[in-house]
Amino acid sequence: MRIVAGRFKGRPLSAPKGDRTRPTSDKARQALFNVLEHADWAPALDGARIVDLFAGSGGLGFEAMSRGGAFCLFVDIDAGARGAIRENIEALQLFGNTRLHRRSATDLGEKPAKLGQPFNLVFLDPPYGKGLAPSALAGLIDGNWVTEDALAVLEVAADEDVPDFAGWIPVNARIWGAAKVVFLTRC
Repeated sequence: MRIVAGRFKGRPLSAPKGDRTRPTSDKARQALFNVLEHADWAPALDGARIVDLFAGSGGLGFEAMSRGGAFCLFVDIDAGARGAIRENIEALQLFGNTRLHRRSATDLGEKPAKLGQPFNLVFLDPPYGKGLAPSALAGLIDGNWVTEDALAVLEVAADEDVPDFAGWIPVNARIWGAAKVVFLTRC
């Protein structure tokens, strides 16, 4: 796995050992970011404040940082995932522009003031078929984690039904291989 484009293009990323996480493929990440960079409903990546929930290796957050993101908060409960993210932060020298939280993405609570302004771009890549996205998306709004014009990028299994999410409206969806990516804006 590597960074596909931007200032860190070609740099490898560490991934957690085992099969508890499934990093988004380079090809799917490239396609996803092509959509983000060209859609009129997507926030600019340059200067974006990003939160990467169920972060795994942090591939989506690091890709966004490579393409101009200003700050990224990585959230994952798994120790192996957090270890891989730490390695990637160190390898890319992103110490001042990133934070790592050991927290459940489905139980975020109120956004701590020390994290600064709310986030305008959210990546969610929960384990497939577990129904974790609704509570994570609701928690982002309830805890004041996101701006009024935030965009959420949700990855689910290609054959997974995507329910309605309170406070979010789907604006686009794409299928790449085994993954379906749904883009949602705040309503």
